[in-house]
Amino acid sequence: MATKPVTSGTQTNTTRLDKWLWAARFYKTRAIAKQMIDGGKVFYNGQRTKSGRAVSIGDTIKVRQGYEEKEVIVIALADKRRDATFAQTLYQETESSQETREKNALARKQGILLSPAGDTKPDKKQRRQIRQLKERI
Repeated sequence: MATKPVTSGTQTNTTRLDKWLWAARFYKTRAIAKQMIDGGKVFYNGQRTKSGRAVSIGDTIKVRQGYEEKEVIVIALADKRRDATFAQTLYQETESSQETREKNALARKQGILLSPAGDTKPDKKQRRQIRQLKERI
């Protein structure tokens, strides 16, 4: 039997954004959640926001975590952190977000998204080859 997610403490229709991200287990601590929000890694309904912003059910939040970017819809509110199964009931990821994450993961596995070789300094072997090429001319 699944537990129904509800707000803990007082019954309100809103929760702070940093608390919700922490309770939904996107970030390990509230301080990290606040840093990510202030750093522009989190978008609330398509806009940058502050960490004290009130989150309501039905809102869209875009979260960047490393290489991955998730777009989720808030289904339930919580201001206390519980187990992972409870945290997954707080949001639903959009289908387009899932598709792009899967495509990017596949591209990373295949090495497509890696930086081109021209962006780095040549190593010792490449420097020798360049020197030899210049000496031929």
